[in-house]
Amino acid sequence: MSKQLVGKNRKAFHEYEILDRFEAGIVLQGTEVKAIREHKVSLKESFIRISDEEAWLENCHISPYSHGNISNHNPLRTRKLLLHRREIQKLIGKTVKSGFTIVPLSIYLKDGRVKVEIALARGKRLHDKRESSRRKTINREVEAVLKGRRS
Repeated sequence: MSKQLVGKNRKAFHEYEILDRFEAGIVLQGTEVKAIREHKVSLKESFIRISDEEAWLENCHISPYSHGNISNHNPLRTRKLLLHRREIQKLIGKTVKSGFTIVPLSIYLKDGRVKVEIALARGKRLHDKRESSRRKTINREVEAVLKGRRS
């Protein structure tokens, strides 16, 4: 079971506290898979919307395939995510009553299929962002000291 990371939403880890993760398939058309294999994907401003008990990936930019022709895809089209019904029900329940949101974390190839890792997340406040960056800096310094000690 090989997993090849294609794109990552770094902004999501900074802006949100990740609570629960899900793996979803994605409905693609035409040359989108070939463009994804070329790593021409951006999840920066993308989000997940649930309507009529279906999950949709919005604002995900998949650039047109470099060797494509006139039948290339629309880069910003809305794409359907493939999740089990119970997973969608869980996401609906959490987002409606608790004020959580659903964000895409990464897009990757798994056994030749394109998958999207999505997460149930809660928005961080400014002091939470400062605390997490402070924690990262401390961990980085500790790692540097330990690495220097091993040499």
